Amino acid sequence: MLIRPERPDDVDAIDRLTIAAFEPQSFSDGSEAPIIRSLRASGDLTLSLVAEDDGDVIGHVAFSPVTIDGAHDGWFGLGPICVRLDRQRRGVGRALVAEGLRRLRDREARGCALIGDPNIYGRLGFTGNGPLSHLGLDRAAVQHITFSGPTPRGELRFAPAFDAAGH
Repeated sequence: MLIRPERPDDVDAIDRLTIAAFEPQSFSDGSEAPIIRSLRASGDLTLSLVAEDDGDVIGHVAFSPVTIDGAHDGWFGLGPICVRLDRQRRGVGRALVAEGLRRLRDREARGCALIGDPNIYGRLGFTGNGPLSHLGLDRAAVQHITFSGPTPRGELRFAPAFDAAGH
């Protein structure tokens, strides 16, 4: 398996993969593929990585800028992330996240945040129940990992593509 930045010829495969991976998920409202398309179109898709195996895109992760109490200050959001259904629970998602976080650190990002299950993202170094909030969600689901400096406190907001999707 190879993890690499997306290329222009990956766009359709990422779209199909995202739709297929999220369609059976009870928590999905189907907005994930449009969010990725909107992030790309607006220039907010800071980092887009694919997992490729034998020439097939089997996983994808997106990172985009976030603000905390209105300030960007070097923080990014993780997501959407997806793995082809027949390749889930085999470390593909973990590898995508680890490589994305490494690349963000290399760009001197200060941290990364997401909304997700603490039981999943805690294993990747993220913590919740902390200083970040998001639209009244349970703070346990508002996960973050700090790379440098103090962890900011305040309301986490994702790129406008997420707002257009109702997130």
